[in-house]
This record gives sequence, C-alpha cells and structure tokens, in this order.
Amino acid sequence: MNHLADGLLRPGLLAAACALSLAACQAQPDLSAVRAQAERPLQRYHVIQTLNANQQVVIAGTQAGAMLVSTDAGHSWQRTAVDGASLIDSTQCPDGSFIALDFYRRVVSIAADGAVAASSAFEEPSVPLAIACDPRGGWWVAGTHAGIAHSPDQGRSWSHLDLDEDAQITALQFVDEDHAIAVGEFGLIAVSADGGKRWDRLEPIPNEFYPYAALFASRDEGWVSGIAGQILHTADGGRNWERQANNTHAPLYRLFMHEGVPHGIGAGGTVARLEQGVWQAVPYPDPLPVFFGAGASLPGQSALVAGSPGGLVRVIGIRAN
Repeated sequence: MNHLADGLLRPGLLAAACALSLAACQAQPDLSAVRAQAERPLQRYHVIQTLNANQQVVIAGTQAGAMLVSTDAGHSWQRTAVDGASLIDSTQCPDGSFIALDFYRRVVSIAADGAVAASSAFEEPSVPLAIACDPRGGWWVAGTHAGIAHSPDQGRSWSHLDLDEDAQITALQFVDEDHAIAVGEFGLIAVSADGGKRWDRLEPIPNEFYPYAALFASRDEGWVSGIAGQILHTADGGRNWERQANNTHAPLYRLFMHEGVPHGIGAGGTVARLEQGVWQAVPYPDPLPVFFGAGASLPGQSALVAGSPGGLVRVIGIRAN
C-alpha cells in the first residue's frame, strides 16, 4: 500500500519540483525603466503651482510638496521633497533668497542658490493663499478671514492681524519699504503706508471683483486679473479702477513684470503682454492648450518660464514688442 502511494505521489512531486525549477530559472522583470522614471525630477503627477527666479536659479513648487530647482534657466531640474507640503506661492526676498508658502501653514525658506534651508509654522490665517517679502526682509502671509501674518525675524516669531472681513486675500505685495497692497475676495483692497503696521481698507473693487492675481508697478499703478479674462487697472493706488481690454479673452492666473513690462499667463497656454493699454497674446513656438498656473520672468534673458499640471515646465522666448 505504501509503495502504491509512493508511486502515485512521486509524479506529482516531480512535476512540482520541475515547476519550481523553471520559475527559478525564468528571467526577472527589468525594472530599470520604472526606476529611471521614478528618479526623474519632473513627474506627470506634479502640478506646478508657483515659479520664481533670481540671477542664479529658477525654483518651482508643486502641489505634492516637491521643490524643483534649475541652475540652467529652466532646461533641467533637481528635486527636493518637502515632506507633507503643498507649495502654492513664492516670492523673492531682497538678498536673492526665496520663501515659499505651504498650504498647510508653513513658510519654507530657500537660499539664493536654491537649497531648501528651513521651514516655519504659523497658526493664522488658517488657510494661507499669498506670501510676500518686504524690503527689510520681513515675511508676510495672507489668506482667509482677511488675515495677515507677519514675521520680522525669518519665521522665529509671528504676529497676526485680522482685517475683520469675511473674505480671503488672494494677493499681497510690498512696492517699497512703506507701501503694501492686499487684494481679495468681494473686491477687498487694503493698503499700508507704514510698512504693514496699519492697514486701511479702501472702497472695494467694483462688482465684487475676485482677483486671481495682482501686480503693482508702484504705489499708484497696478493691475488685477479675474474671472472670464477681466483685467482692471488703477492709477491711484486702488481708489479707482478701469477695465482694460484683454484680447486673449483668457483668464490670467499670474501677473508679473518681464523686462519692465507687465505680463501674464493663464488658461489655454496663454501668454499675454500689456501693449499700449491692451493685453495681447504673445506668440511662441509649439503652443499647447494647457492650464498655465505659474509663471516667472527669467532675469537677464528674453524668456519666461511657465508651469502647469502634468509636470510641464515650459521655457518661452519672448521677443520685444
């Protein structure tokens, strides 16, 4: 009986042994391409939310918390992870360094060479949306409930001012040591003439204007961009506004100076420039119908850099108008 059982079992054992042997001899899958893709600085899941540049580097902050740095004007990148962050805005400070705003109530400090230096947490505003660096090197954050936070010592301490308005501030800028301007939801506009110690609210921008972006060339002249491609201009520090033609018809999500001229980037891969009081499309090679949500001028070059979802960062040459 035992011999019979052995005779019946041995073929099954032999087949199992052969199967194991074949499996062991099979070639392992080549994952080198997968690893190479994972090591690339730019990934398809990256959403570029902010861009900035100085004379040395270009920085890009992503929704997933990656800080990308380019030392060759945006042609190649290196990636540093900022754990648990979503980087939504950035600005350059007077010494050439940067600060980036983390949606989760942190400011990330970045050296002039692009190295991530440190981060500083703050409590208010509970939802931060905009960041600024004043000419003295102070840090400013604005966001929901018309809140403005200030750190005079690079994040070691913070104070908070509530403008007592149920609105979110979407853009904040210092134009010199004394004068700053904040704009936000429902046409909110507040100005400071003493370096941010006191903020005075002006009459709201008409029609409850919601500013996607703001740009001030001086304490008097500025622009705000909004829904459906609206662009308004002020020549008196935000007290009065007039509409400017936007021939691109695209909403512009970032406004910035490039070679002394206001530019903007926005929906549909739009690059716009102000020409004689009218915003005109800037033609460039191989345009893509993508959402440009971040943009910056490249200092010393006739080019700017624009970023979008899908890990796309595009360097765009700009000819003089």
